[in-house]
Amino acid sequence: MPGVLPEGEPVPADGSLPATATRAVGARGFGVYVHVPFCASRCGYCDFNTYTADELGGGASREGYADTVLAELALAARVLGDAPPPRVDTVFVGGGTPTLLPADDLARILDGIDRAWGLAADAEVTTEANPESVTPESLKTLRAAGYTRISLGMQSAAPGVLAILDRRHRAGRATEAAREARDAGFDHVNLDLIYGTPGESADDFAASLAQVVAAGVDHVSAYALIVEDGTRLAARMRRGELAYPSDDVAADRYLAAEAALGAAGFSWYEVSNWARTPAARCRHNLLYWTGGDWWGLGPGAHSHVGGVRWWNVKHPAAYAKRLAAGESPGLAREVLTPDEAHTEDVMLRLRLASGLPLAVLDDAGRAGARRALADGLLDPAGYAAGRAVLTLRGRLLADAVVRDLLP
Repeated sequence: MPGVLPEGEPVPADGSLPATATRAVGARGFGVYVHVPFCASRCGYCDFNTYTADELGGGASREGYADTVLAELALAARVLGDAPPPRVDTVFVGGGTPTLLPADDLARILDGIDRAWGLAADAEVTTEANPESVTPESLKTLRAAGYTRISLGMQSAAPGVLAILDRRHRAGRATEAAREARDAGFDHVNLDLIYGTPGESADDFAASLAQVVAAGVDHVSAYALIVEDGTRLAARMRRGELAYPSDDVAADRYLAAEAALGAAGFSWYEVSNWARTPAARCRHNLLYWTGGDWWGLGPGAHSHVGGVRWWNVKHPAAYAKRLAAGESPGLAREVLTPDEAHTEDVMLRLRLASGLPLAVLDDAGRAGARRALADGLLDPAGYAAGRAVLTLRGRLLADAVVRDLLP
């Protein structure tokens, strides 16, 4: 949940949506995102909307957070009222560190979602977690409550890299936690990696990949380090304490990830995500990437229903104050124009292994696709079947291909 929110028009105090937005809620899937903004400490690279205990100030606490989220859920149920989703297909609890909340609170939030809208019989329910924030006992509680998937922030197996990123867990704890989650009965377990950190060697990243594969997880996410303005890491780089990330190194790391994960039986399904089987793919993220609807609960959370996107106030205290007054925590919203919706559709779906139908492109976009094909950035077989599908080289240059396909 990035720290900077866009501008937009005000959200009505009651949170109501235009009738056009609620005519077919959930027609392309419906999910719920829950943002938990608490962290034990702030990682040097992070600009997400998160708060340590010292940063919270008055008017907000972990202890009352579940009740505040449930108050927004009650408002959401009133807003959708006569146009409820047919079911909740996916739930994703992110942060921050959701597992800093008691497992019983996370269970209560999930139960509230089920009572409000009904979970699908095969609903995917994910929580993020830092490796040091879970125990075998808490994992068993979460699994018994209905959580089916966990995403653990490993980032690296190298102690030096973890230190540069200001991660609190010791090297090796992430893979231990992954095994504990499997033992607790989680259907799917993901490990997150970050590559391209200053000081990370090729051997460091190879060791991280080897540990991920040995942990027996069925999903891996791997992202290049992005240096965000205002973070401690950015300040260290400006002072010359650390080198800035290298695009060439990032490309080498990506190729190493594809080779190691491919050899271990993983297949990419989105540029930064690999799964052992189709069932292991993150359905909640696929809902985002394919234009589904979702309600985001929590401070700073984004929502999207029927072409209307809105976002909540950022600070937990302001969020709680609005809900206590019976008002929507929504800060602002925007109604996507057809051109904006098309741009986002191209940007997101091109990153998927299933690709983008060429038919959705205009003449200039189709000409761009032909150039990308000639340059080896699009797969010939996919193109012949009427889809723009990135090659491995195309994945390294995905942003450039997107620019070529858009007006």
